[in-house]
Amino acid sequence: MSQPDGRQFDRYAGSYTEMHRVNIRASGEEPSYFSCYKARYMAAWLGRQKAAMPLDVLDFGCGVGNSIPHLRDAFPSARLQGVDPSGESIQLAAATHTGIAAFRLNTAEGLPGEDHSFDLVQAACVFHHIKPDERDHWLNEIRRVLRPGGDVFMFEHNVLNPLTLKAVRDCPFDEDAVLLPRSELIKRVRTAGFTGVKARYIVFFPAALGFLRPLEPWLGFVPLGAQYVVHAVA
Repeated sequence: MSQPDGRQFDRYAGSYTEMHRVNIRASGEEPSYFSCYKARYMAAWLGRQKAAMPLDVLDFGCGVGNSIPHLRDAFPSARLQGVDPSGESIQLAAATHTGIAAFRLNTAEGLPGEDHSFDLVQAACVFHHIKPDERDHWLNEIRRVLRPGGDVFMFEHNVLNPLTLKAVRDCPFDEDAVLLPRSELIKRVRTAGFTGVKARYIVFFPAALGFLRPLEPWLGFVPLGAQYVVHAVA
């Protein structure tokens, strides 16, 4: 989502989920599959013991809140919060997920959180909606709100995957998208002062090849996944 102008996603808030469903139909999956995949990926990376702790978790660019139920399942004791520049999306998220998470509108200045107030930040396919000259600012904001030793997971589209590129071209709410090569995001994350930066490719197989999905943990170095994830520590 563009920062700080959320008006583009205000237009799509009510139809976002259905538009996403149509856009990914070639995968044979529902939008919830990808939200669940990311939440489970983070929990597995952090380990069962940490995932069970009462963490403060921020969904940066939460949109209409589709990731929230999956974050709740993956982090059952967490305090969840979503932020987004789209007021319409935030209102819909709050109405849909009452009692599960808190939702706040963020502005051009920064995130609406105190310094060192979160243990974990998810940015799920958000940064390609942020203008390139604003990306460092928002990475610095994420680092500001993370506690020392806190984790950030940034999921982005793989520019080397032709099917991913087609999906982005065909998607109305990706009309402003400027995709990030994995190397760019890694460099920006390191420049922002994060440590322990690691990156892996993810989401390799459509539903028709679902029987091959157990192989994915061993394929993270293969640049054919539909997306990639960069994990770093504040």
